Amino acid sequence: MSMEMVAWHSMYQAAHATDERRPFSRATLRRIAAFARPHRRRLAAFLLVSVLGAVLAVATPVLAGRVVDTIVGGGPVGMVVGLALVIAVIAVAEAAAGILERHMSASLGEGLILDLRTAVFDHVQRQPVAFFTRTRTGALVSRLNNDVIGAQRAFSDTLSGVVGNLVTLALTLGVMLSLSWQVTLLALVLLPVFVLPARRMGRRLAVLEREAADHNAAMGTQMTERFSAPGATLVKLFGRPAEETREFVARAARVRDIGVRTAMVQWVFVSALTLVSALALALVYGLGGYLALTGGMAAGDVVALALLLTRLYAPLTALASARVEVMTALVSFERVFEVLDLPPLVAEPERPEPLPEGPLSVELSGVRFAYPAAGKVSLASLEEVARLDTRGGEEVLHDVAFRAEPGQMVALVGSSGAGKSTIAQLLPRLYDVDAGAVRLGGVDVRDLSFESIRGALGLVTQDGHLFHESIRANLLLARPEATDADLWHALERARLGELVAALPDGLDTVVGERGYRLSGGERQRLTIARLLLARPRVVVLDEATAHLDSTSEAAVQEALGEALAGRTAIVIAHRLSTVRAADQILVLEAGRVVERGTTPSCWPAAGATRSCTAPSSTSP
Repeated sequence: MSMEMVAWHSMYQAAHATDERRPFSRATLRRIAAFARPHRRRLAAFLLVSVLGAVLAVATPVLAGRVVDTIVGGGPVGMVVGLALVIAVIAVAEAAAGILERHMSASLGEGLILDLRTAVFDHVQRQPVAFFTRTRTGALVSRLNNDVIGAQRAFSDTLSGVVGNLVTLALTLGVMLSLSWQVTLLALVLLPVFVLPARRMGRRLAVLEREAADHNAAMGTQMTERFSAPGATLVKLFGRPAEETREFVARAARVRDIGVRTAMVQWVFVSALTLVSALALALVYGLGGYLALTGGMAAGDVVALALLLTRLYAPLTALASARVEVMTALVSFERVFEVLDLPPLVAEPERPEPLPEGPLSVELSGVRFAYPAAGKVSLASLEEVARLDTRGGEEVLHDVAFRAEPGQMVALVGSSGAGKSTIAQLLPRLYDVDAGAVRLGGVDVRDLSFESIRGALGLVTQDGHLFHESIRANLLLARPEATDADLWHALERARLGELVAALPDGLDTVVGERGYRLSGGERQRLTIARLLLARPRVVVLDEATAHLDSTSEAAVQEALGEALAGRTAIVIAHRLSTVRAADQILVLEAGRVVERGTTPSCWPAAGATRSCTAPSSTSP
């Protein structure tokens, strides 16, 4: 590695390292060792190759010195040619070792990235919905990308670098001291001139890098929010495009200025260290040449010392910043472990019970529930706040009890915030109750596997969320093994067959972010088609027609008729037309069932006292 490359590497590491001073955590190190354990054989082989490369790197300068001594001493031609051949063989071996080391480094690092990403992704998927409602998506994605890659560098770069540099440093110092202790001490005296500017300039660059990263993150957030369909609509309706542009340009201009300053600092730094390199070589040749002319050392030793000089500076400079690199890697590991240590509030039972065959009943018995406080489901770093919100834990459902017999429809009505959607989220076990029980087919949902719950119960929400994928992909989410015939059958039953058939790409038409290329009614019918494809035995509709016009509502109502036929249904609605066919209507207020009946007379008329006094009505 040349002096210029050493300068660039040293400056880069200092600029991108984390300047946190924290003690080594033995628990963190043990967990790192646990992740590394499956790769221990490859890791050992990797370190051996690194040591071999270090040994070969020191051998070449020594042999070059011997060649010069042979030439100056008038030695045999065969010896010069032999030494040259040995140098060539070592060069080939060093190149091969470098390629092998790089391959093993990449394989080891990428394997660790796969393990960490898989662990984090799988763990995050098991978090409750409250985790996702509080967490900033960008911060969470950063853990899967930046922090995982930072942790990976601990093995692929830092560990091998420390081992290889220690071996190289020890061998180089030993050889240089054996050749000339005076020149070696001179090289060590010049070392601070090389290392200290690197650390100082690195800190200056780190400040610039972080400021640029902050501005880039702000620009990214602004673009993400403004370039989405709802964000762009909001800006056009209420925003000020000129001011949005000025704000963006101001940040972009600051990033430009930082880029110019960074380029100049880097160039001045590298130029200065290149000068130091030239001065160091001049001193070596000057003192070494004087000693050679006065008989103090051989001419070949002067050449060997000059070649060994870069072998000395490179590992010394790298080891000088090794602590910072190690601490940076530890911080990345700790940030990954921080997510892995957040326990899921909803856990799958070790021995799940089976669901009975046939139609299923739905029962809530003495259910009490409070949404979990932030400290139980989130992290301040993922919410990008200094301190988590301490509010939460207030009970929103109070002793709720009702039963829907197999094949019956139960309607939940009431004002906003009464607890209807909370009940809808408890049924598929997006949350767990604090007291009481939610049962499917007489079995507590906490005793069922997640797979059996997903297979038995389908939920349609009012926003009808779709992924930015094709119609086919969005439908296959419900049943991956479904054929095209199954997909078309579900679309026909959801009253979408003609529409999809008329699209240029048919089932392969991409619906856009959150399905915004479709109308509200079309999105909702597509989610109903997905439900029909899943063929659940229990259907939960949470305001499925809340935001639709009368035409779209009529089409969706027809699709819902298909979805509800022969199934147990829990329907949440504000419109009488949606629950007209209900077998039982429950009125919720402030988390309690205040009235229930079997006729639409229980419908809470706006501004009037609710009436459930008909003979078919009962008290809660």
